[in-house]
Amino acid sequence: MALGSNPGHPVPLGFVFRSRAKEEKAPVADKAQVTVSKQPRDPQAPKGRPTPKRSEAQSQRRSVANTSMTRKEAAKRAREERRAALERQRQALAGGDERYLPARDKGPVRRFARDFIDARFNIAEFFLPMAVVILVLSMVRVAALQNIALLLWLVVIVLIVLDSFVTGFRLKKRLAERFPDENKRGAVAYALMRSLQMRRLRLPKPQVKRGERP
Repeated sequence: MALGSNPGHPVPLGFVFRSRAKEEKAPVADKAQVTVSKQPRDPQAPKGRPTPKRSEAQSQRRSVANTSMTRKEAAKRAREERRAALERQRQALAGGDERYLPARDKGPVRRFARDFIDARFNIAEFFLPMAVVILVLSMVRVAALQNIALLLWLVVIVLIVLDSFVTGFRLKKRLAERFPDENKRGAVAYALMRSLQMRRLRLPKPQVKRGERP
């Protein structure tokens, strides 16, 4: 039997002739894999990408913060939006655009109530000029004129109350006929308050002429 020979367990040739360079590179590769696997990954970093350094992450956060709106800019934008909304509302009050009217003026019921008041003469709308006349008469130091002023006050108040009662009754009846399924709560009071204003000072502006049936 030859020296070093083992017929039962032959020694592979690759083990004998394996390059020493591969043996030296193997531990280095294993260490590199262990180092990479032990490196913690940022939960926000995409898969397959290395974790960003702390300086890079801070710079990214600063850039995001700089692009976001500051409190001063947000307040300025809110003021501009509020000013634009008020301007649209003012134009709607002048032109009757339902889209931008205040909530108390919106809806077909409120529009009908406005048209009902604007289409007729209301004693209450002349209250302001009559009040000025009565006030001037009461300031004159003449007993007869002061008595007339007092009597006029009583007459004006009684006429306004009676006219408002008749107007409210008629309007309530018309609303029940025209809008049987709509919410009519507060519509009569809304119309009577409008009747106290002079026609040219009413907002929204009248959309019907006097005597025109709404």
